[in-house]
Amino acid sequence: QVQLVESGGGLVQAGGSLRLSCAASGGTFSTYAMGWFRQAPGKEREFVSSINRSGGLTYYVDSVKARFTISRDNAKNTVYLQMNSLKVEDTAVYYCAARRRYGSTSYSTFANNAAYDYWGRGTQVTVSS
Repeated sequence: QVQLVESGGGLVQAGGSLRLSCAASGGTFSTYAMGWFRQAPGKEREFVSSINRSGGLTYYVDSVKARFTISRDNAKNTVYLQMNSLKVEDTAVYYCAARRRYGSTSYSTFANNAAYDYWGRGTQVTVSS
């Protein structure tokens, strides 16, 4: 059983930056693809970004491209989400997720909630105007 713990959220002004971290334990981190999702109040959880096991394949939702960067450090069992040029509409709870299964590496697969096997409890990101 994999445990995921997010950190790094907080309150930031628009245009600012935050770096989220997700520390994994209880499994072999390098065998999991990882994703970041977010959920704003009153909205469904949405895909933000993903990274494959080696770190060589990444995906981003269009709204965060060129502003967010996902990375992973398999030696530290941690995945990161660097968020720059934050906007008010980025306000949400951000969740880290781990995908155990092998198979398709398409965007549609990684962007699908159901493709992930383990979830963290989330960290709040609030961007003020």
